[in-house]
Amino acid sequence: MRRLFILFALMVMGGSSLAQAQREKLPPRDLIQVEQRWPQAERTSTGLWTELIRAGDGPKPEHGDTVAVLYKGYLLDGTLFDAAEDPAQPFTFQLARGKVIDGWEYGLLMMKEGEKRRLIVPFELGYGTRGRAPDIPRMATLIFEVELLKIEPRS
Repeated sequence: MRRLFILFALMVMGGSSLAQAQREKLPPRDLIQVEQRWPQAERTSTGLWTELIRAGDGPKPEHGDTVAVLYKGYLLDGTLFDAAEDPAQPFTFQLARGKVIDGWEYGLLMMKEGEKRRLIVPFELGYGTRGRAPDIPRMATLIFEVELLKIEPRS
């Protein structure tokens, strides 16, 4: 009976570490770089990593709200692949309508109006195994600096 209990305990412990490992969506080579370059970044339950750059003092958006953001998107090697930096022409879209990658959906729901945050997006929450040619290679970890300028509540 004791052996059975020990075997069961080992299975549970091994299973919990396996479950923990499955939650990390960054490939090991990318995880090392992220932990070295952004030691203050925190992993969320979705696998997204975030780091607060500047706190905001406004409300948080909700599903269906329209948000206006400024952003810069980088590959992990520092290559800029996309940006919207002009406050007069921010990138505007409605949350939870499939308009942006999952990493943005999860990240923006955590932000407050006026906040600037770094989003470190594993490929599973970004452009997946195919990427987005020609700018984003397959299975790319993406880095975004996103500033949430304005929230327009859904009507």
